[in-house]
Amino acid sequence: MKLPRRNFLQLAAGAAAQPALPHIARAQVYPTRPVRIVVGFAAGSTNDIIAGLIGQWLSERLGQPFVIENRPGGGGNIGTEAVVRSPPDGYTLLQIASANAIAATLYDKLNFNFLRDIAPVAGTNSNPFVMVVNPSFPAKTVPEFIAYAKANPGQIKMGSSGIGTGTHVSGELFKMMSGVNMTHVPYPSGGQLTDLVGGRVQVVFSPLPGTIEQVSTGKLRALAVTSTSRWGSISDVPALSEFVPGYETSGWNGIGAPKGTPAEIIDKLNSEINAGLASPGMKARFADLSATAFAGTPADFGKFIAEETEKWAKVIKFAGIKAE
Repeated sequence: MKLPRRNFLQLAAGAAAQPALPHIARAQVYPTRPVRIVVGFAAGSTNDIIAGLIGQWLSERLGQPFVIENRPGGGGNIGTEAVVRSPPDGYTLLQIASANAIAATLYDKLNFNFLRDIAPVAGTNSNPFVMVVNPSFPAKTVPEFIAYAKANPGQIKMGSSGIGTGTHVSGELFKMMSGVNMTHVPYPSGGQLTDLVGGRVQVVFSPLPGTIEQVSTGKLRALAVTSTSRWGSISDVPALSEFVPGYETSGWNGIGAPKGTPAEIIDKLNSEINAGLASPGMKARFADLSATAFAGTPADFGKFIAEETEKWAKVIKFAGIKAE
């Protein structure tokens, strides 16, 4: 029997729409059970605190617990691999950190390819580092520091929280862009700021959240922040880029998922996270942590991660950094 053209078109349109319906329904009902957010760092760290804030917001918005699971070790690689090997169903997420962009080049043999195997969901926050010295150090500005370092090559000891950490590569980026030579002193168990106060090292590129109190009390002198412009909570401290054009580094976080996670779930999570980042309460909590919201689409976050990975690859190769 030959169908009238109108009936045929209606049936064809209905058939074409059928495959989309399960996807739409899946996004509408997700999540139906608890979701875990894997954090590749220890409980109580800034990474952990940020993940907790995001998890609490998503729990309130989506009606299911978003549980933080700490998997510290390997510069975040242990937690990342656990997520890579999880089902791509939206029920296991990764708190991405700036360490992931560094680790992609720092480690020669990883059981995953971060850019390929983790799908970006949303950026959440960023916070600058601050270049700090002991108040007795003779240089009081970045130009004076550079001049002193060039007059005393290799004599300045630069402390960090370990080989390949953000505090280390931030200093190596400064060395690369300013042409100075400093001796790296890693402190894998912490203690670099204590030794800076004690005068055993001369400079540290330290995350602002953990350093601002010592700067405000005069125990340390801040020469510059590493953001592209001056930072609100210490706006009297210049940006390092005012003296070394193009210099920028920060710690940052976001949320990712295993490759193959349905796009509609990623988009739903992105929308809810961005709503949280725009809320006054979240902004206030981030300000307490010397952080700022870092919103955007999944594509925006993916582009940012790729750019950061490329940047740190150049620094790691320039400095010849090898993971321990």
